[in-house]
Amino acid sequence: MRKTTSFEELKSSIESGAIKTVVCGMPDLWGRLVGKRLTAKNFLDCALGSEGLHASVYLFCADMDMDPRPGFALTGWEKGFQDFIMKPDLSTIRLLPWSPGTAFVLCDAIDEATGEMLPIAPRSILKRQIQRAAELGLGFKCATELEFFMFRDSYDAAWQKRYRDLTPTSHYRADYHILQSARDEEVIGEIRDAMEAAGIEVENSKTEWGLGQQEIALRYTDPLEMADTHVLYKSWVKELLALRGLSATFMAKPFIDEVGSSCHIHISIWDEQGRKPLGFDASKPGHMSTRFGSFIAGMIDGGRDYCLLFAPSVNSYKRFRKASFAPVYLVVGQDNRTCGFRLVGHEKSFRVESRVPGADTNPYLALAGLIASGLDGVASDSPTPPLCEENAYENASFPRVPATMNESVTLFSASTKAREALGQQVHAHLLNFAKEELNAFEQETVTDWELMRYFERV
Repeated sequence: MRKTTSFEELKSSIESGAIKTVVCGMPDLWGRLVGKRLTAKNFLDCALGSEGLHASVYLFCADMDMDPRPGFALTGWEKGFQDFIMKPDLSTIRLLPWSPGTAFVLCDAIDEATGEMLPIAPRSILKRQIQRAAELGLGFKCATELEFFMFRDSYDAAWQKRYRDLTPTSHYRADYHILQSARDEEVIGEIRDAMEAAGIEVENSKTEWGLGQQEIALRYTDPLEMADTHVLYKSWVKELLALRGLSATFMAKPFIDEVGSSCHIHISIWDEQGRKPLGFDASKPGHMSTRFGSFIAGMIDGGRDYCLLFAPSVNSYKRFRKASFAPVYLVVGQDNRTCGFRLVGHEKSFRVESRVPGADTNPYLALAGLIASGLDGVASDSPTPPLCEENAYENASFPRVPATMNESVTLFSASTKAREALGQQVHAHLLNFAKEELNAFEQETVTDWELMRYFERV
């Protein structure tokens, strides 16, 4: 199946009048799509012409409410929030079957002064780590598995209810249940078909353990394309559900008494061209080749330092609980779901699954963090880690996933490895971004929990 539409096909569709709107989007640091909707003519004349398509750098310095936060070297009030260029990546063109006459293209962020990629843009951050790997003769194939909760309430209704007392699409635990998936099929089947029609290859779907929880698995590919399809899929699920008067959340832990939603990331190492698998060696412990063993050792050793890239919000850390299928300890096991890292597959399909990221993760940053930490292990020839053959939840001697965002920010701040791998500018930008989010929670809000606990009784 051809995954994208060629530029020649898009141009022909524009000239015939079949395509009237081109959406130019890119991921911000939250992993949300931001950008502009262009008339088809202006896409050809402006976005692809000398005039170019422009947006404000503030998009990479704003919080969830689009308020610009202080402390960034890149821009601020004193610099006037200067523009950057949104450069369409013509290999990412897709037609949207649920939005007639509309095409979508992802863009790279380009510095207007230098003409180079803006280093702190998520696509740029991931590309840097892919290039680091290429210099070592390595490439990757990976897949992200996103879970989400689906509700019968519309987004407007959910907002009015302050996201409380929503009605999930299932009434009882139905993990893997065919009956429940049949009841959901009218909606989930439409999502699968729409993704395929838009050039995103779907492998399967299933109901998950939580009430109304779903998982739709996408086909593996190279890291950049995987991150691209991840953000498109996530945004388009919300679009398609909104059209039906339904809603979904990709929060890591939307309800404290409910299971969390994960984003398991499967990754295998190959040669730079992606033709020869390099991870499997039947003669080695756990079948991990020496290089793959070093890569996994790096992910374990750097798991705490890089966790901020996998768990980006205060809510992320409420998912890490024992006996919850979310990891607590950073250790590798053979098909062991109690471990932070799980080996699965055989020969060409042999890979490691990181179970650390939640559904709220930015896939560009998460993949960049996994690759960066793994390459740290390769560069230092770290020994292959031993396999955990027990219930990892019960062994406190293993290194632990940070328990809070504050701990994660502290570890990331002090990490020399992360600073060197990501680059000083990117490390400082991401650190300030996280500190401002943490500060917003700790200093700028009063929660419902505090009101219920203290209003009358203190």
